[in-house]
Amino acid sequence: MTSAALERDHRPGPKLDDGLGRAGTAGFAAAIVVTIGYVVFNVWRDAAAASVDPLTLLPFLLLLLALVIALGFEFVNGFHDTANAVATVIYTNSMPANVAVVWSGFFNFLGVLLSTGAVAFGIISLLPIELILQVGSSSGFAMVFALLIAAILWNLATWRLGIPSSSSHTLIGSIIGVGVANAIMQGRSGSAGVDWGKASEIGQALLVSPLIGFGLAALLFLAMKVLIRNRTLYEAPVGDTPPPLWIRSLLIFTCTGVSFAHGSNDGQKGMGLIMLILIGTVPTAYALNRAVPAQYEAQFAANSTAAARVLTPRAPPVPVIDEATARARTERYIGEHLLTPGTVPAIATLIGTIDRQVREYGTLAKVPAAASENMRNDMYLTSEAIKRLGKEPSLALSDADATVLTEYRGSLDAGTRFIPLWVKVAVALALGLGTMVGWKRIVVTVGEKIGKTHLTYAQGASAELVAMATIFGADTMGLPVSTTHVLSSGVAGTMAANRSGLQLATVRNLLMAWVLTLPVSVLLSGSLYMLLNRIF
Repeated sequence: MTSAALERDHRPGPKLDDGLGRAGTAGFAAAIVVTIGYVVFNVWRDAAAASVDPLTLLPFLLLLLALVIALGFEFVNGFHDTANAVATVIYTNSMPANVAVVWSGFFNFLGVLLSTGAVAFGIISLLPIELILQVGSSSGFAMVFALLIAAILWNLATWRLGIPSSSSHTLIGSIIGVGVANAIMQGRSGSAGVDWGKASEIGQALLVSPLIGFGLAALLFLAMKVLIRNRTLYEAPVGDTPPPLWIRSLLIFTCTGVSFAHGSNDGQKGMGLIMLILIGTVPTAYALNRAVPAQYEAQFAANSTAAARVLTPRAPPVPVIDEATARARTERYIGEHLLTPGTVPAIATLIGTIDRQVREYGTLAKVPAAASENMRNDMYLTSEAIKRLGKEPSLALSDADATVLTEYRGSLDAGTRFIPLWVKVAVALALGLGTMVGWKRIVVTVGEKIGKTHLTYAQGASAELVAMATIFGADTMGLPVSTTHVLSSGVAGTMAANRSGLQLATVRNLLMAWVLTLPVSVLLSGSLYMLLNRIF
């Protein structure tokens, strides 16, 4: 064994066994009970406000079970991923472990509450269009249960082994698995069940972000060595002595930023799935955003007219089609990505149908219960179709025409893609509470098992600054990225830049988890989907 290894093995590490205490544990348990009660109360209230008695809904218990599992995914995500945010402050003695996880949990909570929702609906668009439109069916419930259970099982398996892996990666693999299985069950090619364009876009973000983490963290660390000539910054902590105040402040700031960014990005995945569950089970209450501003209807009418003006000249002359045919053609276009002579006329028909309905009812708040689900589906279909039309070179859209269609799509999304405050609060609580338990395994891996030397202040700050910036950037673009991948690769980058050496066994495990996550989650969720379809 080398002298460096002996020094590492005998050096006292941070105290990781201090729990929340008796009062903290009681408060933690109470918070879980309150969160579940809060969810039940809000679903009950919203259903009653929409003139639906929850006790008459046969799938109501199934709804609550699905919501609990969705929140369970965010809870596991909390202690699985957010351990990365606290590892650096713990291993540099900037904060005690039990204080760091509570601190991180609080800023995860804030990150979820202040998130935009863009990532939530980016994830949803990966799902098969027919299941999104019929999410309240048995196949819809099988889809939700399969992808959530598969994601939770793989997260727990990698956590048990202490291997940092990506919850985002896992969830996307689970969604792809459901899409492929659904297509096969319908006698189609497995590749027809997934929006591979969107999957490729998300996959690129997941692939590039660890490389960004490694490279930028290494460069930032080297830049700090040149610009900040303070030896203390580049030395391992001594015993349990905290670092100088300015270094400690920097490390706490980066921990705070990564926690907030993680909540803002990762929390949205649970929000999107919960909204899908709610729309499918209680469409009367959740299919349409009944809280749109007063000027929404007038703006919608103007945008509808402008969109129709753009598409009508590009629609080849075909016989007049009814609404059912228009829906079928539009759905086929979204699913098969094949532009036919009937596609643009079908979309134009749906634009006219939706515009007429909005004018007739005057406001989304007055849409009758019986019409709300169909209207929401028409709006969702049209939005997805217009997004794809904007990429069709054969239509030769000018920049002005593309802007018109984008604005119309924004009006559609404002009516269907919304997240009630209580959903944000519930997800925020689940993610924040999850951060406070089960974090030790991943923290030890990040803090001790990536490099051959103890993590220094500069290395911790470099890795977390890059992780924070990368996640915020992805959040702005509506793309999911992995906190785990970005931060652990950032730590590895600083170790390489410092010539500290990497523990190859840990690096190998990280790479294996990265490689296996996608195929395992695809197979697991696809198999569960087929099984649950038979059960339901």
